[in-house]
Amino acid sequence: MRAVVQRQWGGPEVLRIEQVPDPVPGPGQVSIAAQACPITFVETQIRAGGGPPAARTLPYRPGNGTAGVVRAVGPDMPAELVGRRVVAVTGGGGYAEQAVVAADELIDVPDAVTLDDAAALLADGRTAIALAAAARITAGDRVLVLAAGGGLGSLLVQLARSAGAEVVGAAGSAAKRALAARVGAATVVDYTSDGWADRLGAVDVVFDGVGGPVGAAAFPLARAGARYVVHGAASGAMTVPPADTGVEVVPLSAVSFGPGGARARSAEALELAAAGRLRPTIGQRFALDEAAAAHAAIESRRSLGKTLLVP
Repeated sequence: MRAVVQRQWGGPEVLRIEQVPDPVPGPGQVSIAAQACPITFVETQIRAGGGPPAARTLPYRPGNGTAGVVRAVGPDMPAELVGRRVVAVTGGGGYAEQAVVAADELIDVPDAVTLDDAAALLADGRTAIALAAAARITAGDRVLVLAAGGGLGSLLVQLARSAGAEVVGAAGSAAKRALAARVGAATVVDYTSDGWADRLGAVDVVFDGVGGPVGAAAFPLARAGARYVVHGAASGAMTVPPADTGVEVVPLSAVSFGPGGARARSAEALELAAAGRLRPTIGQRFALDEAAAAHAAIESRRSLGKTLLVP
């Protein structure tokens, strides 16, 4: 089969297509014929040599998720699994035509949800639900979402809006601001413009997946008693809020997926999608051999919503 492999750390160009053996499921496993492979921002950081230390082994097969159809099962697995539409965490090797996963990682995709949407919601859906729960959003809250035009940010806008909040979406391009408005932001702002935060007023919740100068400008907007959720560092550095401000800082380490863990939250995201209550925006699809271009688009901030690889 064809798979993306990298043999050195570096820029997007290190992602290359290679022919590798078809994976064979062992006990407790199934293989999936992939139809959509999601890309997360952290995967671009791992490719460059960052991310979790455990990921730094070469050659490296990137990708932590896949959506498709079960094509074969391990010797102890029921044959009835073959043909099921599923999405699953792969634990690496997701950028490929096939993937072997543990059967207990499988999540059935509802009939009303496309496999592309399931792939888009696998990581971002569960994360958005966990972050929204940690922020304890209530009706009437004013919520600021940084990077509101991204795959995760656009879901946070929807969840906050459905909780009855007034949402402010901050994004760095006109297309991303337009997306934030379409999915429910009452106000949108360009966080690359000078003094952008001065025009917004106080907020009750901030979702900060950007950090750096953007996070530094956003933190003073949090009123006393507000929840400031630090969940990413797209700028390269997470926000480190000052102490004793009366603002409740919620670090990523304190965010829980709740009962059932991450798999349960991913399944919940698919259920919300099936009910029409949560809609991912897939801004771009790339062929498997265009993985380098996909990573470059994400890193350049050109990508809108979620980016998928299509084998």
